[in-house]
Amino acid sequence: MVKRKKRPVVADCIFADSEQDPDQRYLSGFSVPDPFLSLRMGRKSIGVFSDLEFNRAQKESRFTEILSLTAVDRSAKEWRDRRTVTVADQIAWLVNVYHIDILRLPQNFPVWVSEGLHKHKIDFQVVKGALFPARLEKTGIEAEMVREGNRCSAAGFRIVKQTLEASEIKEGLIHFEGKPLTSERLRQEIDVNCLRMGGVAMNTIVAGGDQACDPHCVGSGPLAANELIIVDIFPRMMNHGYFGDMTRTFLKGEASEEQRRLVSTVHEAQKIAISMVRANAQGRKIHRAIQALFEKEGYETKEVNGVPTGFFHGTGHGLGLEIHESIRIGNIKQTLRPGFVVTIEPGLYYPGLGGCRIEDVLWVTKDGSELLSSAPYEWEIP
Repeated sequence: MVKRKKRPVVADCIFADSEQDPDQRYLSGFSVPDPFLSLRMGRKSIGVFSDLEFNRAQKESRFTEILSLTAVDRSAKEWRDRRTVTVADQIAWLVNVYHIDILRLPQNFPVWVSEGLHKHKIDFQVVKGALFPARLEKTGIEAEMVREGNRCSAAGFRIVKQTLEASEIKEGLIHFEGKPLTSERLRQEIDVNCLRMGGVAMNTIVAGGDQACDPHCVGSGPLAANELIIVDIFPRMMNHGYFGDMTRTFLKGEASEEQRRLVSTVHEAQKIAISMVRANAQGRKIHRAIQALFEKEGYETKEVNGVPTGFFHGTGHGLGLEIHESIRIGNIKQTLRPGFVVTIEPGLYYPGLGGCRIEDVLWVTKDGSELLSSAPYEWEIP
């Protein structure tokens, strides 16, 4: 009789906080500000917590087993016969106790800890991208969490519209409450309103005029009348950690026909792209459909004096526990799968004319897609 070779025991291992690390948040299910150890082997998941977090972990986390860091540290010291031990020593003890053969580590695993694993001669593999790829395919509950994030974004746009409506134009600048309205002031109003909705908005973009032609410029200084203003709001919800991400373009005053045509073309491109989002759709085809429309309408993408103009970024990205998940809709190979949550955000940028970007979020379903964002597209405010 031939003996079957024993399958190696493989465990995912993370040492990170769950406030910022998406894999740790996905596995643990709750927010912890300091790094902690976690392991996953099949359906078993183990979290190791300090006395500060131990009771909360028992009540709030998704782990099937909660260990005390104090107890693990003490056992590792006895096992190693040392007065002090490192995080790598603690992991080595856990590897021994749970008979683990191979560890799978995320690509952002601390090098100083992995060097200790080498000393223990522990086999490990570094995983590129998400340690838990399943988190890219959202359940209905997760999709609703993203929708909640976008409701928070929409609350930010409401305050933008209200602020611009309450403003007046003086000497070419937008004035609010007797002072020139700056990107900083409008961003503050947005961020405070998001906070009231339970979301934390970081690096909110409020960029007017030529500043908007640099898509990730957050914007600064006074906002001018009759200029396009790109507002990109991407809050993270405090209760579950999922992001919203929406962009709208505004103008206070009277737009030129050239500005109106630019905004109309971008909006038309977005509608075409949204209609193409479904399971098994090719991201490259969606992206190229937008490029084709822009070219047809005469919006060329090229460098002018070393500065890129036109449509020079991707059409969209994955969204969830990260603001930019590894899914990309652009000039690369990407097949959309059911459960993916993606942004669709075409834009055109021409210094002297300004920039326009419109962004919404969709959940890919077996039969098509579902919009997870909603905010008015009215942009010209007299």
